[in-house]
Amino acid sequence: MSNQQNPGLANLDAQSQQEMEISKKLGGIKNKILVMSGKGGVGKSSVAAFLSISLAKRGFKVGLMDVDLHGPSIPRMLDITANIAMSPVSGKAIPIEPIPNLQVISIESIMGADKDAATIWRGPIKIGVIRQFISDMDWWNDLDYLIIDSPPGTGDEPLTIAQTVKDAKALIVTTPQEVSLADVRKSINFCKQVKMEMLGVVENMNGLKCPHCGEIIDLFMSNGGKGMAEKAGVEYLASLPIEPEVVKMADKGKLTELDQEGIAFRDEFGKMVDRIIEKMKKA
Repeated sequence: MSNQQNPGLANLDAQSQQEMEISKKLGGIKNKILVMSGKGGVGKSSVAAFLSISLAKRGFKVGLMDVDLHGPSIPRMLDITANIAMSPVSGKAIPIEPIPNLQVISIESIMGADKDAATIWRGPIKIGVIRQFISDMDWWNDLDYLIIDSPPGTGDEPLTIAQTVKDAKALIVTTPQEVSLADVRKSINFCKQVKMEMLGVVENMNGLKCPHCGEIIDLFMSNGGKGMAEKAGVEYLASLPIEPEVVKMADKGKLTELDQEGIAFRDEFGKMVDRIIEKMKKA
C-alpha cells in the first residue's frame, strides 16, 4: 500500500523526515542557549537580543530564534520589517540578517504585512511551529551559537525547546523584587525537572545611576537575585543596571548600535558575555 493510500504512513514519514532534519541542523550548532524568565517585563528579550548582537560583533556566527509566538518583540528591537524569503537552492526559509554574523527568525517575519495581528494558537500548533523554526529554516551550517528567546513562564514554548533541543542551556533573567524572584524559582525548578543545565541567573534592572549626582538608586530591592541564586545553587552571572539608553535604542530598533563607551549596562553586559563564552568552552 502506498503512502498516498495510507495517510497515517505518510504522516509518519513526514515526522521522521522532520526529526532527521532537526537532528542534522542541531548537530551543526555548537552552543544553544535558552533565555527564559519566570514573568514578563524583566527585560528577557532585550537580554536575548543584546547577547546575540554582542556575540555576533565578536565574530561568532549566531542564530537568534524568537519563540515568543504571542508577543514577539525581537524584530522591533532590531528594526526587522521585511518578511522572510525562500531560498531557491534549498527551498527553505531564509532567516533575516540585520547585521553581519547574525541570523534571526521570528513569527512576526512570517505573518505578512499586519505586524499587529494576534496569534491565537493552542499548544500543538505552537509546538509544530517551533520545530519548523529549526527544520525548515536555512540556518548557516556552522552556527557557533543559537540563542532562543522564550516567552515568560514554563509553558509549551520552553518545554518544546527542552524536549527538542536537548543540549540547550538556560539563561534565566530576573529583576530584584520578590514578585519576580518567586517566579524565577519556578523556572529553576522547571530546568531541574526537565534536566536542562543552567548557565546561570542574570539580574536585570538592579539600580539606576542618577544622571546628576552619580548615586545608585535602588528602585527595587537590591541584589535579591544574587541571594536567590546562591540559595538555589545556581551561578549568579551578572547584575545589569537600569539604563534608559537601552530602552530608547530598543524602541527605535537600534539595539545593534548600543556601542557607546561608558554605558554601565553595556560594560556589565560585556563581562557577562565573557563569562558565558568561557562557560560554554568548558561545557
